[in-house]
Amino acid sequence: CKFSVVTSKVSTGSYKRQVYEVPSGKQLVDQAVIDRITWATWTSVLGDEVIGIWSRHAEKADVNCACVSHSGINLVTGDDFGMVKLFDFPCPEKFVRTSFCMVTTTSTVDIRILSCSSRRHMMEIFSSLNL
Repeated sequence: CKFSVVTSKVSTGSYKRQVYEVPSGKQLVDQAVIDRITWATWTSVLGDEVIGIWSRHAEKADVNCACVSHSGINLVTGDDFGMVKLFDFPCPEKFVRTSFCMVTTTSTVDIRILSCSSRRHMMEIFSSLNL
């Protein structure tokens, strides 16, 4: 079995998304090339595909984490206010209304979708967590 990684995406402290070839480490700057990449996973809060995750009054640092489902149609985010939100993916329009929202007791700094067969299944999982 041979496995190779073609690209890696990095989010910087200055809120810029940078894409690199692996293993050369060469930064990709041609947007047309970057747009054609199909990502195996998505855990970034940066990019045109996730512009809608910020509420109207949120600052960039307020949304800490994001994860796209394996099917590529759902996006879950976590923020400084303890909110876990479910969106359609991609969500390229600003200020998208969330499909589902759950409040935790603390800031959410990391989140992953491990297994989910549908949006309804994901909402049932969230509802049963009782955080």
